[in-house]
Amino acid sequence: MTRIGLISDTHGFLDESVFKYFKDCNEIWHAGDFGGITISEQLAIQSKLPVKGVYGNIDGQDIRTLFPEQLIFFCEKVKVMIRHIGGSPPNYNPATKKELSIHQPQLFISGHSHILKIMYDDRLHCLHINPGAAGKNGWHKVKTIIRFTIDGADIKNCEVIELGKK
Repeated sequence: MTRIGLISDTHGFLDESVFKYFKDCNEIWHAGDFGGITISEQLAIQSKLPVKGVYGNIDGQDIRTLFPEQLIFFCEKVKVMIRHIGGSPPNYNPATKKELSIHQPQLFISGHSHILKIMYDDRLHCLHINPGAAGKNGWHKVKTIIRFTIDGADIKNCEVIELGKK
């Protein structure tokens, strides 16, 4: 069983309360727009957890040298695909639609929109998660993160956590 802390769109700001919510996690996944290398370092050092992620459209070369545009991997028996800009069911952007068709993940994670969304795509047999935005920049009103568990082939115990107003 792997417990995941999911965060996105920090834009250079990391709310210290994320560490309280991620303390029982095994990994942290960041869906892009870190906003600087200090965010990824702070996540890894303070949590003492591995950090997986992708770069976002605002990220500079410091992040782009450490994190790819797209990440595809297995967590237990679940194939995961993470891209910062992806859209959501059924309105994926063209590049994401193509990648989803090629890789056929069971879990697709994106950021970018600052819109918290968890929905199953029946057509692709894939769960889509966007954790919203955890930073202070953007049009969202509340900072959000997500915590969930992957147990074999099951994705479960999904919790939406509000970190307060931005």
